[in-house]
Amino acid sequence: MKVLVIGQGGREHVLAWKLSQSPKVEKVFCAPGNAGTAVDAENVDIADSDIPALLDFAKENQIDLTVVGPEAPLVAGISDVFRDAGLNVFGPSKAASQLEGSKQFSKEIMRAAKVPTAEYRAFTHAEDALEYLDAREQEAVVIKADGLAAGKGVFVCSSKEEAKQAVNSIMVDHQFAEAGATVVIEDCLQGIETSILAIVDGKTIIPLETSQDHKRAHDGDEGPNTGGMGAYSPAPYVNDEMMDQIIEEILIPTVHTMKRQDCGFSGVLYAGLMLTAQGPKVLEFNVRFGDPEAQPVLMRLKTDLFEILMAAAEGRLDEAPDLVWDDRAATCVVMAADGYPGNYPKGDVISGIDAANELDGVKVFHAGTKLVDEQVLSNGGRVLGVTAMGDDIPAAKLQAYKAVKNIRWSGAWCRKDISDKARD
Repeated sequence: MKVLVIGQGGREHVLAWKLSQSPKVEKVFCAPGNAGTAVDAENVDIADSDIPALLDFAKENQIDLTVVGPEAPLVAGISDVFRDAGLNVFGPSKAASQLEGSKQFSKEIMRAAKVPTAEYRAFTHAEDALEYLDAREQEAVVIKADGLAAGKGVFVCSSKEEAKQAVNSIMVDHQFAEAGATVVIEDCLQGIETSILAIVDGKTIIPLETSQDHKRAHDGDEGPNTGGMGAYSPAPYVNDEMMDQIIEEILIPTVHTMKRQDCGFSGVLYAGLMLTAQGPKVLEFNVRFGDPEAQPVLMRLKTDLFEILMAAAEGRLDEAPDLVWDDRAATCVVMAADGYPGNYPKGDVISGIDAANELDGVKVFHAGTKLVDEQVLSNGGRVLGVTAMGDDIPAAKLQAYKAVKNIRWSGAWCRKDISDKARD
């Protein structure tokens, strides 16, 4: 079988790496890929936004399964185009992808499904949003750009002044362009965050192992939101009883409601949750594997990933094999470029990746890299996801940071506390 992975980040690298391990897969292509996928797969020089060219490539190369990594092509409708052409694709339809593509749509689905989440209001005019903030008694709020903003369109505000600045940044200064035409203002939930990813084929739901992301840029959850500075798996806060509750009260009602509203969901349903004193509540839904959550979660997966994703793409997930997991923990530490999540340089030479990969239980997943004259260069804000296995979470953390110490480029930095929340 031949597989095409679409995208160029750390999520796509771990997908290509894992899919290439299947005895049923003879070839994995990655479009456009990065310096890491150039080693674990074969890169194809087609942008993930060029849907016609991707379709032509899949047809010409008789691709058996296309796996769409990032959210933007999903929201643009790539899965519909491939399915209409008679090709197997793993990823939700354009209609279903609005679950991530529009925060307002997502909230409306949650309300219809009676899924526990924060109370909210949506606004299309800055003046109305500011007036609403003035009228609120509760100062702490979360301000979200409605559309796709690469994980950076969320502002957690502790005061009305902060909240007003966020609204003005999104709606007046147009920080996120059209993605900020509407803002969603939510009550601020308190608790512990965790990520639940599930494979769905429209009717069957198979949850993956738990994980926890670290969104803030700096140690102790300080600084601006990013696309994710690291993750670990499993998340010890989610026991079997709580997972059952999440499935029954969140995943099943969401999938059923999507089907009733003629946008049946097939792909990865990602629920970002806050574990509050009143139980789990949804912070956000995504429609693809999380990045960097995919790295530690898929590192631990022993079952053939290709079999699972192909079964989902063909609507026969109920026939898929049971998932088997490595009992060990995994930690992913994101190494970022100087200045991220703001402006950052590109083109710095990276050294030490091979030495890091030689350590026991370590795999360095590339995110923002490119290969030029056999040298690995930085090519993004989040550059590498250094991922390691260990007998427990502290051991996995220790091994990941040991690997980080081998890697060098100008201005490289990372958080030092990834997975510490597991011990809080």
